[in-house]
Amino acid sequence: MTGSPAGPVLDLERLSLHFGGLRALSELDLRVDDGEIVSLIGPNGAGKTTVFNVITGVYQPSAGDVRFAGQPIAGLAPHKIARLGIARTFQSLRLFLNMSVMENVMAATYGHTKATPPESVLRLPRARREEREVRALAEDVLSFFGQRLAGYRWDQPAYSLSYANRRRLEIARALGTSPRLLLLDEPAAGMNPAETHEITELIGRLRDERGVSILVIEHDMHVVAGCSDRVIALDHGVKIAEGGFDEVAGHPAVVEAYKGRDPQALTDAGEAAGGAAEGTPGGAAGEPPEGAPQ
Repeated sequence: MTGSPAGPVLDLERLSLHFGGLRALSELDLRVDDGEIVSLIGPNGAGKTTVFNVITGVYQPSAGDVRFAGQPIAGLAPHKIARLGIARTFQSLRLFLNMSVMENVMAATYGHTKATPPESVLRLPRARREEREVRALAEDVLSFFGQRLAGYRWDQPAYSLSYANRRRLEIARALGTSPRLLLLDEPAAGMNPAETHEITELIGRLRDERGVSILVIEHDMHVVAGCSDRVIALDHGVKIAEGGFDEVAGHPAVVEAYKGRDPQALTDAGEAAGGAAEGTPGGAAGEPPEGAPQ
């Protein structure tokens, strides 16, 4: 997996977010280069979805800067950020369940249309032309997902889809906005191993075939290892590691964030500290305990 980085499409600099006395994010630096897939990992409560909410304008940062393609976007309304070229999915599905599969994707494209309500009601030429263009775009997006969202499913209501296909439809709807940057919030959540493998391949294809940069939140490490160019780990709103998957997965701070410290290691550290305080650590008086820093 190799992207074709040509500078950052997304750049967060010293980003902080406070809710009263609670620090949700603390001086976070994060970038996504053009054509890159970056995974954001960390235990529950680490601040991953909060990062998405700041990028998309749901929250305004307390400090720091958010730049998309070199343009500052912190403080912009969510719909304006979406029009610039950032789309997202959600951890919990947010589909229009009573609308058809085709209508769900078409709904996402209307932010780029120009026809006024009277033109649409009267079916004037511009409105008819844009409706044809919108449907063609929706068909192209849905065709990208192959048989999973093809043919007869276009006219089915979204509630009739399987859980995995609802996940795919939410990604398709995000693609309907023609984004340059796609934010995926746990796209493999709730899927079985076969579906998880398909989603991993799909994320790679989104970058390679649709030309979008991707920032993905994911707990399934098989997905992270299978699609990421770079991995960033958060804990309590602080970046604790960044690099390739193997480098980050084995980082002591990441292991501790996910699993906690080894109780035996804590006991050993306590005994060593106690021995040092007494000045008789099991050897000659005044010698440091074995393995302690000199």
